[in-house]
Amino acid sequence: MRIVVVGAGAMGSLYGGRLKESGQDVVLVDIWAEHVAAINRGGLKIQNEKDVRVIPISACLPHDAGGKADLIIVFTKTFHTEEALNSVKQLVYDQTLVLTLQNGLGNVELLNKFFSPDKIILGTTNFPSDLIGPGHIKSLGAGETKIMAFGNCEVNRLEKIRKALDAAGFKCSVEKDIFPLIWEKVAFNAAMNSLTSVTKLTVGRLGSSPEGRDLTFQVADEVLTVAEIKGLSVNRERVRKMIMEAFVEHYDHMPSMLQDTLAGKKTEIDSINGAVVKEASEAGTAVPATEVLYKIIKVLEKNRTP
Repeated sequence: MRIVVVGAGAMGSLYGGRLKESGQDVVLVDIWAEHVAAINRGGLKIQNEKDVRVIPISACLPHDAGGKADLIIVFTKTFHTEEALNSVKQLVYDQTLVLTLQNGLGNVELLNKFFSPDKIILGTTNFPSDLIGPGHIKSLGAGETKIMAFGNCEVNRLEKIRKALDAAGFKCSVEKDIFPLIWEKVAFNAAMNSLTSVTKLTVGRLGSSPEGRDLTFQVADEVLTVAEIKGLSVNRERVRKMIMEAFVEHYDHMPSMLQDTLAGKKTEIDSINGAVVKEASEAGTAVPATEVLYKIIKVLEKNRTP
């Protein structure tokens, strides 16, 4: 199976690197030329609690990507999805499947512009990964991956993808209904990503005070309430457990939104907190803490250095 990872940032590099290490044919595609060059020159460095592994893997800019992809894994930010898929459309043939493991809401609707439902696989992941520099990522702590066919994907092809992810250490399972899990992850991210961004604290430092923990749970609960109004059977205790475990196990982790804020880049706030605010308004409910954090991040974005 030839796998192309589109968006080889912290998460894309982690998944692509581990899949390559487990024996899959993998290519990383990204627009960051320095990152691509570093990977091709010296391999991809993946740092964990014990060591730094260097994985030989091919990387390229979108216009240099050739051949055909059996599976495209999309790890770009939501606002880059359409442009990214347009840039690698030469890789798509009639058997190509696409898997989104992106944050936020609205990703499947964007993929559906390029692929029929039977070619789309939805997924969630809670693995931590930080981009240290060109060709170098750090992942401290474990996680799991959940996937589901959006349409009538062939069962054996879905199982092949599950096995590949599982063999690469991503603890993958196939779900009957992944939408509650997607909303649970949105609840986690709406709280954790926005709060670390406005406080400039790592996950663990955010959770080191009762006020930080309480506010994190408040935002998550607001998001889950919207999901329940929409008729989704979300598990509040599971989200609470995810948050508590992250405070400890991912203590030094800097979520991508925090990294983008510090770097003066556009964040994913519109597809996370912003999307929740929109859904809440349509559902006739309020999400005050979620909305305040959304507005603060938008203010920071508007005043970022060009």
